[in-house]
Amino acid sequence: MWYFVSPQVIFGQGALEALDELEGHCALVVTDAVLLELGLVQRVRAHLEKAGLAVHVFAEVEPDPSLQTVRRGVELARQVEPDWIVGLGGGSPLDAAKAIWVLYERPDLEPAEINPFMRLGLRQKARMLTIPTTSGTGAEVTWAIVLTDTDEQRKLGLGNRENVPDIAIVDPELAAGMPPRLTADTGLDALTHAIEGYTCSWHSDLTDGLCLNAVRLVFEYLPRAVADGADMEARERLHNAATCAGLGFGNAMASMAHAMGHALGALFHVPHGRAVALFLPYTIEFAAPEAPERFAELAAWIRVAQTRDEVAARALAAAVRDLCRRVGQPTSVAEAGIERSAYESQRDALVDRAFNDTQMVTALRTPSYEEMERLYAYAYEGRAVDF
Repeated sequence: MWYFVSPQVIFGQGALEALDELEGHCALVVTDAVLLELGLVQRVRAHLEKAGLAVHVFAEVEPDPSLQTVRRGVELARQVEPDWIVGLGGGSPLDAAKAIWVLYERPDLEPAEINPFMRLGLRQKARMLTIPTTSGTGAEVTWAIVLTDTDEQRKLGLGNRENVPDIAIVDPELAAGMPPRLTADTGLDALTHAIEGYTCSWHSDLTDGLCLNAVRLVFEYLPRAVADGADMEARERLHNAATCAGLGFGNAMASMAHAMGHALGALFHVPHGRAVALFLPYTIEFAAPEAPERFAELAAWIRVAQTRDEVAARALAAAVRDLCRRVGQPTSVAEAGIERSAYESQRDALVDRAFNDTQMVTALRTPSYEEMERLYAYAYEGRAVDF
């Protein structure tokens, strides 16, 4: 038995106007200081106030939101008692908003206790609405919550099907101001979601089509969006791709590239999308000798190979590396600016954290400890995996 969960998705240019019809008395907008400064928070506030809601703003979310930040947001929610929690931003504000919502509803829980195996009993106090301003994380339509424990320097993968948002507003106009590097980081995050959602062992008929379409859209439109941020066709198709990928992998799973990328990001503060996309070709090459079929299907889909074998799977890895180069992203850890000595000093921690990451569960080929060490070593040097 499988589950497929999704918010109501309102998408396309002008979708933000749907806020005018929202019913409620009070909204807490969870966001970051940059979006407040850029005026996007005010745009959302204006629509919410037009709908008759009192609006309060929590704009303290940092990249890789911490447990401490979430607790401050929960305290504000308890003070103002919203019946809507509105997450506005990229993956960090959206994840923080979900966590704040859960802990506002369930004051008896600690953040680390949010898991898929319990009944939360949400929607007694508030409902959840998400508005992405980047085209990558898919957090607007998933129930995953990633928080950072700053004391232990590790990321916590949390979440429960109940905390999938009620409504997601996917308006490409809100992503039009993204600079090229952020566009590339988040777009490659969407690609990694889509490829891993399609190739993980938990994929299904309901998720496959979403992931396939997202892969095609990212390969076609990401270079255009990076080259010209005002190309609204590219912006809209990329924004839609991120949501498709979110629905796909969010109802399947990600895999090894996410496990390895989470470890790197926590220890070396590499942006999430950049980290997971960096490891993606290496994990494809690692799986290719034993389980090439799903990767070969993707290679055929983007027309880089037509066979159903290891050669085609490796052609997919090469295509991912080529796309990374085209949009100015690193294809090795060294290119990401991490010193070898610092990297090697954290080797054991990287491997341990990757193995302890939930995304390892769905890998088509499970590495040994020694193989994981070699994968990290090959990724540092940019060597194609040959074992």
